[in-house]
Parts: sequence; structure tokens; C-alpha cells
Amino acid sequence: MQVMQPFSECPDHQLAKLSGVLTDIDDTLTSDGRITADAYCALEKLHRAGVVLIPVTGRPAGWCDHFARMWPIDAVVGENGAFWFRYNHHDRRMERHFVAADQVRVARRQHLEAVAAIILREVPGARIASDQHYRDADLAIDYCEDVERLDDAAVGRIVAIMTSQGLTAKVSSIHVNGWHGTHDKLKTTLALLGERFNIGADARDRFAFVGDSPNDQPMFEYFSCSIGVANVRNFAAQMGVLPRYVTDSASGAGFAEFAMRMIRARTL
Repeated sequence: MQVMQPFSECPDHQLAKLSGVLTDIDDTLTSDGRITADAYCALEKLHRAGVVLIPVTGRPAGWCDHFARMWPIDAVVGENGAFWFRYNHHDRRMERHFVAADQVRVARRQHLEAVAAIILREVPGARIASDQHYRDADLAIDYCEDVERLDDAAVGRIVAIMTSQGLTAKVSSIHVNGWHGTHDKLKTTLALLGERFNIGADARDRFAFVGDSPNDQPMFEYFSCSIGVANVRNFAAQMGVLPRYVTDSASGAGFAEFAMRMIRARTL
């Protein structure tokens, strides 16, 4: 069985050679639903150190537009890989790239609404996520963000309904997300790195990934420097792939722990 090593055992030379950081947002950058001063300052310090920063999240297009504009980041991958956004501050222009064409996404929304209706009928306590209005390409079902936490059996039932309806289904720390197609966080991240940052297979060793939940598994598996914040242990029994390292602290404090150590390693 895979064992997560304490982040303290990650060698300084591995951190020092990193040129970029990819990070989940919910319960990785945020703590109890909010981004803390320590976590946001960690982003600022990484950005000022010249590190390429790209959040890779399940959050919706509307939120990702804000992140790309307002946060100290270089791009954002959203809705579990449905798109990437990049804001050019010099030209004041947002670049948006979607995996599926506009007309395809529009046609798929009716089906997503039908799947949502089945889930709400068959899984007591499940709710459509409060950020669904801002989504472009997926369906998010809330199992613990703004509702009483559903048990594992109910979460499994949501996943089963989505997959029976032909959707790809992934569990995050707050939602079950379902979408058409085979895109995921990793595929779209690698496409973005290649198309806009001219980074190919060496991304595996040049970028770290920090995350916390089952939908981060492709990222944990691919990147040689993969870090889980401490709360990743809450999902360990449900995951076939774990991060190589785990921080002492949870959520945003865990991200800050990682960031500060990476910055120090680059100065040694």
C-alpha cells in the first residue's frame, strides 16, 4: 500500500528546482470555506519569487474569471478540466479556452439538468451546489458544503447515478461533479502548460501539485513532487493514488507550510 511521507522528508533540492506550483483550491488553499491571510500571502510570496502559479479546481467558470483577474496567479484550470482561463494584465484581455465547443456545451446542459433531477429525487439530502449558476460545463451536487454532510453510501449513490447517465463523476472535498467527456484536471493542465508556457513532459519534475481529495488523484499520480495537505488523510481510504508527501498542517495552513519551505529552498 502506498504510504505518504511527511513533507519534511521532501529534499530541498527537489523543491529548489521547481519552476511552478499547481494547487487545488477548496480545503487546500481555503480553510473552512475561506481563504486565510496566510494562504493568500503564500500565493503572493510565490508569485513575487517568480514561481508560475496555476490553481486547478472544480470551481465554476464565473469564479475562475475572478481568480484569473484578481489573484496573484498566471492562469486557472476550472470545472475539473473543462477549461482554462488566463488574464493578460498588460493588454487587459481574458483568454478563455474550453475543451468542448460552445454549441456542444449548450446542448449538454439539458441533459445535466435531467441528471440533477434524478439525483435530487433519489438521494435525500443532496442539493445542487450553490455555485451551479456560474458553471458552464458540469453539474455539481453538494454533499457537505451548504448541507448536512451526507454519508458515504449517499455520495456513492450520486456517483452511480451520474455514471449510469453517461457522465464522468468525481468526488471533491465538498461536491460530487459530473460532466460529459473524458477531460480531467491533469489533461487540461498539461494542455495549458504546453500551449501557453511551452512546457512539455518536463512538467512532471518542474511543477509541484498540492491537493486534498479524490478528484486530485490524476495530479498526485503524475507529478513527482505531489503534496497533500494534512486533511487528505480524511479521504485516504477512498483513494487508489495518494500524494507522495503530506504536510503537518491542514488546508490553507498546509499550503502555506509548503510554500514557505519551497521559497526557502530556492534561496539555499
